[in-house]
Amino acid sequence: MITGNNKISAIIAGCRNNERGSQKELYELLKGYAMKICYRYQNHAEESEEIMNEGFVKLFKNISQFDEARHADVEIALKGWFKRILINTCIDHYRKNASQVNGHVISEETEKIADHSENGLDVLSYKEILGAIRLLSPAYRTVFNLFVIEGMSHEEISGKLGISIGSSKSNLSKARENLRKILLKKTDQKIYAEPVR
Repeated sequence: MITGNNKISAIIAGCRNNERGSQKELYELLKGYAMKICYRYQNHAEESEEIMNEGFVKLFKNISQFDEARHADVEIALKGWFKRILINTCIDHYRKNASQVNGHVISEETEKIADHSENGLDVLSYKEILGAIRLLSPAYRTVFNLFVIEGMSHEEISGKLGISIGSSKSNLSKARENLRKILLKKTDQKIYAEPVR
């Protein structure tokens, strides 16, 4: 058994007994990991943190369902299990707020982005690309993340979000197009901002 498993198993056992110290320890262990997942689905850190905390409540409530004895590396298995909880929490949050955002509203700024044929994605950093994904409307961003990052099929996305398969495909297509425009604008700004040598 991996030595780290004993410690994580002890923390999980404490969480099963509703021990605040163990819950705090697990929260500190998984907080950064959880925030990264939630932040992919939201525009604002505060909203991401709210969803993350809701995910932790679900984790603590259902921790007895996690069977660490079945896994060689308990921490990795726990992170995978928690990731599903977080993604489902993000989806629930999206569904709850979908009626408020109408799913197809794009900001005025995004609509005005010019379409250029040059490709300069190599000048963008990972953070800039994630920032561009967050500029997508909630409907587009959610479908894009579920399809591209989580690897779900349109059928799975349709079932999770309560939309038609056609809507899932359409939202993905529009997300890709809007993302392309956002990234092209960013590369143009970056290229023109660099000093001439």
